[in-house]
Amino acid sequence: MTITWNDSVPIYRQLQQRVVAMILDGALNEGDPLPSVRQVAADYQINPLTVSKAYQELVDEQLVEKRRGLGMFVIEGAREALLKSERERFLREEWPVLFARLQRLGLDLKTLLREAHADKDPTNKEEQS
Repeated sequence: MTITWNDSVPIYRQLQQRVVAMILDGALNEGDPLPSVRQVAADYQINPLTVSKAYQELVDEQLVEKRRGLGMFVIEGAREALLKSERERFLREEWPVLFARLQRLGLDLKTLLREAHADKDPTNKEEQS
């Protein structure tokens, strides 16, 4: 398992964000165990303390829980809480920038939806050539 780390963001934060993405994508469901600290450290060739710090962030955010002697598990309601907070963050931080760019480019919702559907259409002649 290889991964490329972004030098501008601490590794523990990137690892924490990766677990959050796995929860949002459904790769980790409520009640599922997280891989052990040792396993993640070995797989990604990083310090176990870095993995522990990432996992502690998830505990602090009330997304996972420690079960003594068993490991870390995704708590009930984690995905819904993440969806809510990620949607709020998107609307607050990302959408205004994206909306401004769409306006500068003269793109409207109708055009975007048409293009999105065209990309998914298997009969689209541009994709076949």
